[in-house]
Amino acid sequence: MAVTRTITLALVSSTSVLPSAMERNVKRQSYGRDLVRSFFSRGMLASEGQPKPVGLIAGWGSFPVQVAEEIVSAGGRVCCIAITGHASPELESICDHVKWSGVGKIGAHVRYFRRHDVQDVTMAGKLFKSDLLFQGSVWIKHFPDLTAIRTFGPCLLGKRRDSRDDSLLLSVTRTYARNKMNVCPATDFAPELLVKEGQLAGAPLDQREHRDAVSGWNVAKQMGGMDIGQSITIKDSTVLAVEAVEGTDSCIERTGQLCRRGGWTLVKVAKPNQDMRFDVPTIGPQTIERVAENGGKTIVIEAGMTILVERDETLRLAKTHGIKIVALDAATIEKSLRSEAA
Repeated sequence: MAVTRTITLALVSSTSVLPSAMERNVKRQSYGRDLVRSFFSRGMLASEGQPKPVGLIAGWGSFPVQVAEEIVSAGGRVCCIAITGHASPELESICDHVKWSGVGKIGAHVRYFRRHDVQDVTMAGKLFKSDLLFQGSVWIKHFPDLTAIRTFGPCLLGKRRDSRDDSLLLSVTRTYARNKMNVCPATDFAPELLVKEGQLAGAPLDQREHRDAVSGWNVAKQMGGMDIGQSITIKDSTVLAVEAVEGTDSCIERTGQLCRRGGWTLVKVAKPNQDMRFDVPTIGPQTIERVAENGGKTIVIEAGMTILVERDETLRLAKTHGIKIVALDAATIEKSLRSEAA
């Protein structure tokens, strides 16, 4: 689950972006559902012959909703822990059962999944880390139970405190493992949400934009390697802002304040050793709106490692606002670096 951050494709003309993208999406949806059906057919059956439910821990945004929809459309069942103040009420009409709960009630979450015979758990959606950890709301709205204290205690209360995303979320996965539950990547259930390499919206990058994409990629990868953030903004090879605990949206807004001329690029990539079970880079309609409002013109994401939610609406907004979206991979970046060095 993306804890603090919110978070493209073949060269086509602006008039044909939407139809071709939609055609590719249909193919990915069919392939993804085949994978999920295969998942449910591998002996994951309850005593009455129905597939065992998947446990979904849902945070903010449309990503958890799309994951639940994919599981159900493939014949699966979903028992959902909907995080209070974050998750969408829409989950009530999709999942077999929903329990609204604070993020600090991990013991209650485990007992809930046990009661419903859940063996596989997945996390989707984001939590607002700055609010939960640094503004005191975790103690008021999400008062932790004993299991949560045991889970997060070494990270938050010990002598060597470590509240980085990976440290906290790995502690959660270990708690579920101790209770004989497997935490799976949400993209195992909705693989079609991962973007492929190529141009997704707008015209191909010009020389300046491509140079910024390559430079920004390298900086963002270094930031990710230190578990600081996934996104940076850049213009004319100058880094304008780096995402930290505040999240991508605030990073974008800060860029708009610093670069009144606009025309900057947002680069959002996975960590060098990304754990696909949580904190996977994600973009969607809100990302496009924020970039447009603050003068950005280009979004560069990592192919195969970035989730695109509400695809059709995201592409429509990108076209409306004249924003380019391109998905690159490491091989393309390395090729560009070799070319520049030659």
